[in-house]
Amino acid sequence: MTMDEPDLRHHGDAEVRGAGLTDLAVNVRTGTPPPWLRRRIAASLEGLAAYPDGRTARAAVAARHGVAPERVLLTSGAAEAFVLLARALPVRRPVVVHPQFTEPEAALRDAGHGVERVLLREADGFCLDADAVPDEADLVVVGNPTNPTSVLHPARELARLARPGRVLVVDEAFMDAVPGEREALAGRTDLPGLVVLRSLTKTWGLAGLRIGYVLAEPSLITRLTSAQPLWPVSTPALTAAEACVSPPALAEAEEAAVRVAADREVLVAGLEKRAEAGVRVAGPAEAPFVLMAVEGAAAVREELRTLGFAVRRGDTFPGLGPRWLRLAVRDAATTEAFLEALDVALARRR
Repeated sequence: MTMDEPDLRHHGDAEVRGAGLTDLAVNVRTGTPPPWLRRRIAASLEGLAAYPDGRTARAAVAARHGVAPERVLLTSGAAEAFVLLARALPVRRPVVVHPQFTEPEAALRDAGHGVERVLLREADGFCLDADAVPDEADLVVVGNPTNPTSVLHPARELARLARPGRVLVVDEAFMDAVPGEREALAGRTDLPGLVVLRSLTKTWGLAGLRIGYVLAEPSLITRLTSAQPLWPVSTPALTAAEACVSPPALAEAEEAAVRVAADREVLVAGLEKRAEAGVRVAGPAEAPFVLMAVEGAAAVREELRTLGFAVRRGDTFPGLGPRWLRLAVRDAATTEAFLEALDVALARRR
């Protein structure tokens, strides 16, 4: 990292570590894991003496998306998948569409790849333009819905990026927080080179357990598997994967997505009421977080910390800058308390 380069390894957990603050910096749903999931995970501890066997969980994930198990790879969170892709694929011209989660680019650079950035424009609402991606790109990475912009790209626009000879990686880590999972590509088998990544850590509160998965054509799954260590996913994580893709869990996730959407409306409306103070919301927001811009964002963020709230700085995302902050969606009461603190922070900024 240089003085002009954003810190790709900065993540929201650094904003709250050991601080005792109300957390609007990390995009993990509050009140999770639910009690039933905790009990399932706790019961799995009885089997820790045996090596993990991922076949049942893999089959469950495959059934959830209507694909063959050979198209599924379980990973230690979606972040591991980015490392596997960077190490296992002999790409020549990788392109990462920004602003987005920074780990894909960091993993590619760590693996020795030069990375080309396609920066989506604030003036366009950070919406994807498939024509902006070079035809020669043989690996394209894009998030949907995108962290941190909260933009949900149309599936048809994403599909335009798929072509023979190219690997198209769509990070759908937050798709289960979108009601109806609109615009999802998970389960599609008609697009050449499509790789979809999913995480179970955000909706279910399993960031400390690390569980996610890859959906792709079997030959690519085989290649990624060869880059994994033996037994990469623990027995408790495999148990969680199987539980979280069950029909009752999917119904619960959908209900949570609807609640989050309503809570997000409260947050967005509150931010928009502060437009005269220079607050602007990127949007329309569709994910469990909101991106806002304000002059003096760094000072506002520090003042919010003194008032008991942690928010995510936005200047570590390529394509953004010092005016941006990302806010996780919380319940209405927490949001109202945050907005009151924001008024104070805006008044105090220098």
